[in-house]
Amino acid sequence: MTVLDERELARYCSERERWAEDELYRRYAARVYTLCRRYLGDGEEAKDLMQETFIQALDKIPGFTYTGKGSLYGWISRIAINKALNQIKRQRWRTVSLDLWSQDTLPEPTEEEMETVPQEILLAWIASLPDLRRAVFNLYCVDGYSHKEIGKMLGISEKGSAGVLAKARKQLKEEILHYLEEQGR
Repeated sequence: MTVLDERELARYCSERERWAEDELYRRYAARVYTLCRRYLGDGEEAKDLMQETFIQALDKIPGFTYTGKGSLYGWISRIAINKALNQIKRQRWRTVSLDLWSQDTLPEPTEEEMETVPQEILLAWIASLPDLRRAVFNLYCVDGYSHKEIGKMLGISEKGSAGVLAKARKQLKEEILHYLEEQGR
C-alpha cells in the first residue's frame, strides 16, 4: 500500500472512508496527545481532549484547506490548542494569581547545567505548572505566540501574559536550581 499524502488523506476522510479516518488517527494521535498533555498536564484529561480533537477534526475536515506539507497536522493541532485553552478557561486558572513581575533574583542556569537535566524531568516540571502558567509558557516558549496573541486567546492583557510567563519561568528556574543543587552541581 502506498502512503497517502495529507491532501489525499483529508479528501478520503471528508468522504467518511473509515480506513482513512483510522489512518489519520494512527498518523497523528501520539503527537496530538503530547500536545494536549503539554497544555493540560494530566494524562487522562489529555487523552479525553485528544479524542475530542479528532472527533471535531473529522466533523470539520471537509472545510480543511491544504496549504503545503504539514498543514494537516498544523490544522489538527490548532483544534487541539483551542480546545485545551477553552478547557483551561472553564477551570478559571485554579486560583493562579495574576500579580505581575514578581522579583526574580535567581541566577540563570548555564547551558551546560541545563543539558544535565533529563528531558522527562523538565517536562514533568512544565506539566506541574498551574494551568495558566503552563498555557502561557507553552504558547510563548514552545508554540511561538506573542504576548498580544496570548492575551487575546486567554482573555488577559498583554502585560498579564508577560507577568504570568515570568512567574512560570521563575518556578521552573527554582526547580532546575534545586535539582542542580541536589546533583552537586
